[in-house]
Amino acid sequence: MDVLLDNLDLFGPFFVTTIELFVLSAIGSLVFGTILAMLRVSPVPVFRAVGATYVTLVRNTPLTLVFLFFIFAYPLLDIIKMSYFTAAIVALTVYTSAFICEVVRSGINTVPVGQAEAGRALGLTFGQILGQIVLPQAVRSVAPPLISTLIALLKNSTIAGGFSVAEAGAIRSYISERGGNQLVALLWVAVGFIILVSVLSFVQRSLEKRWSVAR
Repeated sequence: MDVLLDNLDLFGPFFVTTIELFVLSAIGSLVFGTILAMLRVSPVPVFRAVGATYVTLVRNTPLTLVFLFFIFAYPLLDIIKMSYFTAAIVALTVYTSAFICEVVRSGINTVPVGQAEAGRALGLTFGQILGQIVLPQAVRSVAPPLISTLIALLKNSTIAGGFSVAEAGAIRSYISERGGNQLVALLWVAVGFIILVSVLSFVQRSLEKRWSVAR
């Protein structure tokens, strides 16, 4: 307990940063990933090709390399200046969106084709069919893998600690500088992540129970 109590000024703010990093990246990933999924099921071949290319490239690229690009290479382009925190959010969003896309796309494929055809018969556009008929059902069917992907995002956020972002993944190095016990510090960091993952798991079970009843 001494390691935790003596370093609350690290554990508190750094875990808050981790939560902020996760929430902002999760929102960005869900939005961008859903857009990518819409591209992948689009009737326009060019859109499908763009979505498939993005997913193939990003899913096969290590997350560390994505961080390296946005932290070190992107600033050389001199387009928009970003802080390390913002760059970490962008890197996590770009990477996780590819996985969200595939989860949402698999959900879209579970919706019977007849429902989309019925929407077209009513005069609905492709966007209206997806937004009002297909996506609501698709998200319900893929809630468990969707939350699992977000849990992976939460754990992946620790990589930001190696790129000058003061989040939970960087606690060990700071405690090392203070001469504290690094092993115990890592155990407390693990406990913190177990708590956060447990919250997400509870949300997953709640959504499954609620949506299974609704269906």
